[in-house]
Amino acid sequence: MNSQTYWKSRLPLVEKALDRLISAQAQPPLIHRAMRYSLLAGGKRLRPILCLAAARAVGGNEALAIPSACAVECIHTYSLIHDDLPCMDDDNFRRGRPTNHRVFGEAVAVLAGDGLLTEAFASVARTKPNRRYSPADLVTELAHASGSLGLIAGQVLDLDSEKKRIPLKKLVEIHRAKTGALITTSLRLGAMSVGVHPTKLRHLTRFGQALGLAFQVIDDILDITSTKEKLGKSIGKDQSSGKATYPRLLGLAGAKKEADRLTATARAALRPLGSSADPLLAIADTLLRRDH
Repeated sequence: MNSQTYWKSRLPLVEKALDRLISAQAQPPLIHRAMRYSLLAGGKRLRPILCLAAARAVGGNEALAIPSACAVECIHTYSLIHDDLPCMDDDNFRRGRPTNHRVFGEAVAVLAGDGLLTEAFASVARTKPNRRYSPADLVTELAHASGSLGLIAGQVLDLDSEKKRIPLKKLVEIHRAKTGALITTSLRLGAMSVGVHPTKLRHLTRFGQALGLAFQVIDDILDITSTKEKLGKSIGKDQSSGKATYPRLLGLAGAKKEADRLTATARAALRPLGSSADPLLAIADTLLRRDH
């Protein structure tokens, strides 16, 4: 099964689950409209798709990973809402439409992000327990990846590095936390949802760590080479804000070479899982070749 076939077959499941998660009838209407505005705005749904593919890769029932798939997309969307705020990256365009604070105002945007963050933990807590992992284990996993040792740590380090010349080692540290932690945890949660053996979980973890960095390298490249129409968000922001990026440190050719290296590392990590991991391998290849 190629990545497009797998992605298209699972995307309706993800969209339907996200639509149910935050009800259009929930009260008060304003905050839930704002939450749904960003959550249901489309996007690649990379993290929930990885979550489901990881469950499949270890021989499990993908349906058991739906609560985790919704949770990681809620975390990702909340992080985008907050990243776009004037006090952070100050962006006006995301997923092909005006950013949340441009539509609902800064205060409601902050609260919409907070609401999605909170709902993520409610979702993952609804995972059915299995013989190896309880819902509490999955909640702890998500908290570690999205908290001050993971995603938030990466964001703080990124802000602190603006307009500074930092070494490659520091840039890797930033993106292992800011981008890589949630991608890795998407895979881990999917596998944990179906009671994965610890050995297979280690293979998926190594895959996620390499894939997360490769994804960020390509994002940095696309910020230079792509267009607003293709990306669905503003381009050139990294350069204008003085952010440390892989092309800035390695040059464009060097960054592309690093993306190739990381993708090869990711592929090697999945070999022990055999053909059941084919969708994950196909997704990795698609991400390397993407132009948007």
